[in-house]
Amino acid sequence: MMHLFHQVSQLCSKVTTEQYSTSFSSAIRLLHSDLRQPIHNIYGFVRFADEIVDTFHDYDKALLLPEFKAETYAAIQRGISLNPILHSFQLTVNQFQIDHDLIEAFFKSMEMDLSNKQYDADGYNEYIYGSAEVVGLMCLQVFCEGDKKLYEELRMPARSLGAAFQKVNFLRDLKADFEGMERVYFPGCDFRNFTEYEKRQIEEDIATDFRMAYEGILKLPLKARFGVYVAYKYYLSLFKKIKRLQPQRILEERIRIPNYGKAFIVAKAGVRSQLNIL
Repeated sequence: MMHLFHQVSQLCSKVTTEQYSTSFSSAIRLLHSDLRQPIHNIYGFVRFADEIVDTFHDYDKALLLPEFKAETYAAIQRGISLNPILHSFQLTVNQFQIDHDLIEAFFKSMEMDLSNKQYDADGYNEYIYGSAEVVGLMCLQVFCEGDKKLYEELRMPARSLGAAFQKVNFLRDLKADFEGMERVYFPGCDFRNFTEYEKRQIEEDIATDFRMAYEGILKLPLKARFGVYVAYKYYLSLFKKIKRLQPQRILEERIRIPNYGKAFIVAKAGVRSQLNIL
């Protein structure tokens, strides 16, 4: 009957991914079937932790996050949890030998969100690493399926891809972060007077991350390459759309790619994949 418990728990992680992110769930469907559920399991864990710090405003976040962290490590050690999201996550952590230092860095960034409203350069880099780059590294450990040499080769591109995704999210969510939670992630920026120069400096940094990430995507195992490439193209398209806008515009609305745009990205990526010209 444990098989049924595993199955039900992992279904919760899959549903969490589908409900919270249509873009990521679409990309995950393009991975090899062996990889889909483990990535759902990672996403479900990350999403629940993120919900604590970003959404649960009427509850004691400073109590909930340490409890969630303690339950996470207990689940990994015991090999079981009655929290289906954590049970799913520990299955993936233990199966793919995911480095516990990555989990610790992730929680460090979540803890920073409880109190930090502004970041200097060092704090920004630390936050990006823990909130996004380590998630890319967790996924990379799944994609490499025990190939440690390949993992080490692709570590930096995976970090760059995670950083690019997170920084694009920061630009996309400027209004909600600044007005809703008074957070300013980008160091030295005054969003009451956000200039074209400041926006361009941020964009140049993100463009560098995307370039480094692309080189790594080309070297991913075939089972992972297409799905990751589609996620990359989606975020690159969102980034290009943001680049075309004036600074004030992204402070006024959340920029999106419409569903027909996402479908076009997948279709075009599929053609390029068939022609072996990613």
